[in-house]
Amino acid sequence: MAAICVFCSSSEQIDPKYVLLAEELGTRLAAGGHTLVSGGARVSMMGAVARAARAGGARTLGIMPQVLIDIEIGDVESDELIIVDTMRERKRLMDERSDVFVTLPGGIGTFEELFEVWTAGSIGHHRKPVFLLEPDGFYDPLWAYLESLVDKGFVRQHALNYLQRVSTVDELFAAVEAG
Repeated sequence: MAAICVFCSSSEQIDPKYVLLAEELGTRLAAGGHTLVSGGARVSMMGAVARAARAGGARTLGIMPQVLIDIEIGDVESDELIIVDTMRERKRLMDERSDVFVTLPGGIGTFEELFEVWTAGSIGHHRKPVFLLEPDGFYDPLWAYLESLVDKGFVRQHALNYLQRVSTVDELFAAVEAG
């Protein structure tokens, strides 16, 4: 069983289909006996993945900076909610407590978290898998841009290959559970 860190949106202004995707991921995570590591919010996708994971019996760990407690409303139902001082401390603990990273659709915070763990993995600071889960092509424009950076010599192909794209929750867990 893995501790799976999920990066995703905490915005409540998004299409509800993304909240349903987060719920599906949380349900499947629990069914596989995994632990959820998240940013610790109880709203939008972050809240949905945590509630679904807990409903299925998964252990949930949320890590949130104090400054975001009032903005994103901390998930006080988490099995463990760690309040930290800074975003850097949050990411450090998320990195340390996770075996796998999964990125769902999200905004700049999600991008920042994704790029940090992906970069660290691609240069050998960790050997943890990093996934993009995008059933509707959400990241297609970003992926096209990243491929253009490879073509222009700014990104090495092996670095791009480190980031694994999957289209479905089943495809994600098949890869996670295959090791």
